[in-house]
Amino acid sequence: MLQNSPFGTEAVTVLPQVETMIVVLYFGLFAMSFDFVSGYTGYLSFGHAAFFGTGAYFVVLVTNGKIPLVPETTPFMVSLPLGALVAALLALAIGVVSFRLAGVYFAMITLGFAQVLYVFVRGWDYVGSNPRDGVFLGGSSGLDVGVPGVDALNLAIGSLTGDEVSVGFVHLGRTEVSYYMVGLVVLVCYFAMQRIIHSPFGRVMVAIRENEERAVAVGYDTFRYKLGAFAISAFFAGIAGGLLAGYQRTVSPDESFHFLVAGDALLASIIGGFGTLAGPLFGHLFDETVREFLSKSGEGGGLLPYLRTHLGEGTMSTEIFNGMTVQQAIETFLNGHASLYVGALFVLFVLFVPNGLLGTLRDRLGGRVAKELPARLRRYR
Repeated sequence: MLQNSPFGTEAVTVLPQVETMIVVLYFGLFAMSFDFVSGYTGYLSFGHAAFFGTGAYFVVLVTNGKIPLVPETTPFMVSLPLGALVAALLALAIGVVSFRLAGVYFAMITLGFAQVLYVFVRGWDYVGSNPRDGVFLGGSSGLDVGVPGVDALNLAIGSLTGDEVSVGFVHLGRTEVSYYMVGLVVLVCYFAMQRIIHSPFGRVMVAIRENEERAVAVGYDTFRYKLGAFAISAFFAGIAGGLLAGYQRTVSPDESFHFLVAGDALLASIIGGFGTLAGPLFGHLFDETVREFLSKSGEGGGLLPYLRTHLGEGTMSTEIFNGMTVQQAIETFLNGHASLYVGALFVLFVLFVPNGLLGTLRDRLGGRVAKELPARLRRYR
């Protein structure tokens, strides 16, 4: 939870910790890249984790000096797009084969490609002595986000190796600096994807989603457009993976290449809203908020510390049934069972909020939130 929050104790209980928000940002970018191709063309990429992991491992291998022709002194802001470019090239190779299929067959063949890469990386001794458990970045300094070659315009990110900044009475620790710098990269990527979606290229993507046969009849080469959308989405997924490696300074196959990573992106997209781009970010924020609020330890916030503070030890120790106290009931049925309740919420979203959080809000407002909400608020002035 956000420590020293200006919103008071209630916000500290509900809002995620800054460390969690950094994860929300870079994984939210990955979820947005998933939505870019799946939400706007209608082709579900269950193997999207392959591009996330490619970007992450490329940054690690460059930093550890294991990429030929790319020196280990390469700035992070250079290796980050290079890794994303490699992910995009990989997407082109996979897409040439996968887009010969459609529907569930496309989803399954992309999943198959991702699993092949997952198994390969788990046994690839070149990345490290124990590739199954992951690989660490060498060196003790953080990776800089900013303008390469200009020290004054760079700040290092990293949970332990990042920069600290003091401006007047404001002091930002390593975590806060990482939060803002990662957020800056995510924001730039979001605007780039938005610009593409609202371009003629993006209009064709939507046409493919709505009626691909009609798009072909009009004269569009839908195969090329789908391949291009797939490569663009992989590029931004690679950026997200690079941010993961840059902040955590370690990456493993299970947290980057595993198919469940794409599953989490799908969950975020459904909760936030397919075809909204920003929706998956809010969907993942919702997911992480629920998980942290119902965490077993409740460190720094959560349901159990909140109730202890507001109900007192006397109430928490009150017996309610057959020797079970209030605290034991909370720990048994709530704390530590976040995945259960997230799963139940997922089912409810599919049944009753099929357009997701942002999609439903757009429907209620009658248009894009950024455009319609200010107009609605001006009516109440």
